[in-house]
Parts: sequence; structure tokens; C-alpha cells
Amino acid sequence: MNTIIGTYECKVDSKGRLMLPNPLKKQLNASLQEGFVLKRSVFQQCLELYPMQEWNLMMQKINKLNRFVKKNNDFIRRFTAGVRVIEIDATGRILVPKDLAVFASVSKDIVLSSAVNIIEIWDKDLYEKAIDGSVGDFADLAEEVMGNVNDDDNGNGIS
Repeated sequence: MNTIIGTYECKVDSKGRLMLPNPLKKQLNASLQEGFVLKRSVFQQCLELYPMQEWNLMMQKINKLNRFVKKNNDFIRRFTAGVRVIEIDATGRILVPKDLAVFASVSKDIVLSSAVNIIEIWDKDLYEKAIDGSVGDFADLAEEVMGNVNDDDNGNGIS
């Protein structure tokens, strides 16, 4: 798994294309030949850009679901709704399909935000609202999610 780092503001042109910032393009260099998958986020009104290697790992997990269980079948259908294979053109741009742009309210000013091994593509205003929760809310969330994680390597979190 490759970890992607950074948050970048950029613009989408009138044809729905966005130019990947150079620092991000350098991090994704190994994935440029394989391509990417672009999809709707499950939890937020944004898009998720998966390097093909990461998408294939996700599909391995999803392929383990029993499709004869209705709930699994419904999940697979909704998870893959609107999924597109995306390539980066020679100038470093990707084309955001119209239906996905509408879903995420992507118009002109956007934010590309790393989410460990994928990139989230946000409308700038929606991104600011999503991260603008109070500090206390995030502190509580951090404690709930990471509070019981033990880290023997550097001593943090050991009770």
C-alpha cells in the first residue's frame, strides 16, 4: 500500500478537467501507467480516486461477499454505482465525468485531499464545511477511534 500525502487546492476547467498538482503527480508516478478508478464516496459528498492497484485490493475484499445475500448484493451495486476507469492525459489532467461532478458538486474550485491510499476530490466549500467541525468533536473522535491502539514501536498508547 502506498501512502499519499497532502492537500491541494486546484481548479476544474469548463470541460470538467483538473490538473493534478506536480507534488501529487510525483507520488502517483508508479500508478500512472495502470490508471485509476473514480467513484462516489460512501460517506461524504465527494469523489474518491483510487490508483488501480488500490482498487484491485478493494475488489478482492468485495469479491469475497456472498452475492446470494441480498444485503451484500445491494451494497456491491451501490458501492460501484458510477464507477469509472480514469487515465491521466499527457498534460497531467483527469476528466471528471459529468454525473460524478454533479454528485460531488464539483464545479470550479476544488480540493484534492489524501486519504491514506486514495485521493478525495471535494468542492472547496464542501471540504471546508467537512473539516470545520469543532476541535472538541475531533478530539473526541480521535480518542474513540485511536485511543485503544497500542503502538509498541514508539511507546505511544501503551497503558
